[in-house]
Amino acid sequence: MNKILLSLILLISTSVIFHSKAQAQKADNGNFFNTVVNNHNQIFEMSCIPSVVEMVLKYYKVVDFDFYDLQNEWQNKMDGSFRDFDKKDLYGITFSQQFVLPRDATFPIDSLFQTIENELKAEKKVIISLPSDTGWHMFVICEQTPDGEFVSYSKLGTHTLILRNTKEIVRKSNGTEIMTYSIHN
Repeated sequence: MNKILLSLILLISTSVIFHSKAQAQKADNGNFFNTVVNNHNQIFEMSCIPSVVEMVLKYYKVVDFDFYDLQNEWQNKMDGSFRDFDKKDLYGITFSQQFVLPRDATFPIDSLFQTIENELKAEKKVIISLPSDTGWHMFVICEQTPDGEFVSYSKLGTHTLILRNTKEIVRKSNGTEIMTYSIHN
């Protein structure tokens, strides 16, 4: 009996150790909208930056779907930006702020779009800042349509936001910042 109990404890311990060191994996066949967006909320009015970071973490299954720690810490922080997550490693994923440039006629929009396309081809998502009625709101670009447009998702409370004209919005605002990430296994 003691040998069986010891074997069972060793099996459970090995399973827990393996699980804690598991590599990041994409959620449910990579369907970001159904597995992540529909199961996520932005819980504070000003927590859109940590909200989209949480969506990426949930997509890679490095946190549970009830994970809201980043938003709970941030709450309604008014002076936050992508800089708060730049070069920050969270659960084996390091985020990088890019295209921190003046939004004017000299902004390298073609380079921005190529960077986003390259990330999408590498089966990654891209976090993007886009103008909204109240200033700026953060979205996750998840796919590129056959005609070349980017599709972006976000949350506003429990309400899901879907943009199918992301490139058009970026052009009208003369550029924007993005966050990309790398995964460390």
